[in-house]
Formats: sequence, C-alpha cells, structure tokens
Amino acid sequence: MRLIATDLDGTIVRHDGTVSPATAQAFALARDAGVQVVLVTGRPMRFLKQLRPQLGRIGTAICANGAVVYDDDAERVLEASTVPLHALELAHAAVLQAAPDATFAVETLDGLQLLPGFGQGAWDGDTGQGFDARALHARGVIKLLAKRPHGSGAEFEDAVRPHLGSSVSVTHSVPGTALIEIAAAGVDKAVTLARHAERLGIAAEDVVAFGDMPNDLGMLRWAGLGVAVGRAQPAVAAAADRVIDACEADSVATAVLELLQIRDEAEAR
Repeated sequence: MRLIATDLDGTIVRHDGTVSPATAQAFALARDAGVQVVLVTGRPMRFLKQLRPQLGRIGTAICANGAVVYDDDAERVLEASTVPLHALELAHAAVLQAAPDATFAVETLDGLQLLPGFGQGAWDGDTGQGFDARALHARGVIKLLAKRPHGSGAEFEDAVRPHLGSSVSVTHSVPGTALIEIAAAGVDKAVTLARHAERLGIAAEDVVAFGDMPNDLGMLRWAGLGVAVGRAQPAVAAAADRVIDACEADSVATAVLELLQIRDEAEAR
C-alpha cells in the first residue's frame, strides 16, 4: 500500500459533516509511514477548507468527480477539465427534454451558481437570473447539476443518459435526492486518480480506494484494493474487493490501521 484514495461524504465525512478524530489519526499515521493520502470527492475544492481543522494538512485532492486536481496547501488548481460551451448547451437541452421539471445549478472554478428554481436550502451559492451558457462557460464550468422534485438520482440518470450522447459524462452521488452531476466527457474519479498515481510513480496494485456511491465505482474497480463503505448501495458493494461497516462506525479508520499493520508485518519478514 503506497496510496490511499478516499471519497468524503458517507465514506469518512459523517452525516453531521465532521470527520472523526480516529479517522484523522489513522490518515496521519499513514502519512507518517510514507503512504500518500488523496481525497477524491464529488465536492468542489471550496469544500476542503472546512475539513482542514479536522484533517490537518490535506495536500493534493481530486475534486468535482475528477474534474479538478487541487493543491490545498497552496490553494491552487493544478488541472481542470471544464465543459465545452457546445456540450454545456446540449446537456442543458437534453436534460429538459427528458425531464421538463428539472432545475439547475452550475459549479464553476470560481463558485456555485444557483439557477432559478434550484433552491437555496443547504446549497451555498449565488442565485442567477437564468441559464446563460456563454457567461457560465467563461467562468469555467466543472459540473452542471440538475435536480428533480421527485424520484432518485439513479432514476434521473437513467432517464437523461440516452439524451446526452458522448459529449459529457454523468453520474449521481447524493442519496435520497434526484440529483445528477454532468461534467466534461471522460471526467471520472478513476481516470484522474490513475493519472495522479502515475505521476507519483505508483501502480494501481499499490492503491487502496474507499467509497460508498456510484460515482466511486470506477475508482474502486481500478485500485488494487477497492473497499466499499457500508451496503447502502448494492452495486458499489458488489464491485468492491471488500465491504466494511458504515462511515459512522469509523470503519475506514479501522481498515487503514489494519492495512498499515499488515504492511509493517510484511516488511519485517
């Protein structure tokens, strides 16, 4: 084990938005042992600042489902895959064709833009006047978010996917909400993680990945050891090499400590 890649929400970030001291300590021990720890999340990079007091140094993180590689130490975007203008326009139209009741928000490199009807609620962003593709594109769109008032994310994705074509990628990661996330074609946690690991000279078999939602599937399959956190998503559990307890039980912390012990014992032989 040379690299630990972990999702955030539902994997190490609990329902109250916190990371347990046990998890923070396990990651600190891993780093002290020379293991790279990379946060791989659907969240935008601005979300990381609230984790710093809990996790300490974050280092490089992969955000927005792989659309952004972010150096949290320097607070700098290292690379970004933004949605081309034409693809953004097509995706917006395709979603409305499949789901006329959909509302939208746009995650850009400089913040979140909530479009009319999307609603504030737990979303911390600016409210816009309407879908102006050119103005949004100029800000660097990393995700187009679409939401429906009913159904699930999986049902919404299944309804929209046939209309999207190959110009964008689509996934969902919010349980209990009909919300889908649309990014540039080819954007995926696994693709960006593999590229990052290659830059570090780390092979897939030396990577342990933790995740709990469908947007983690590619990452869990790519890693040498893919670990599903909980069984809330049967497809995720089925794709993983190992299934552990839910996030609230500090299961990732326990697994990391076990893996470090196994590694230490192997190196001592």
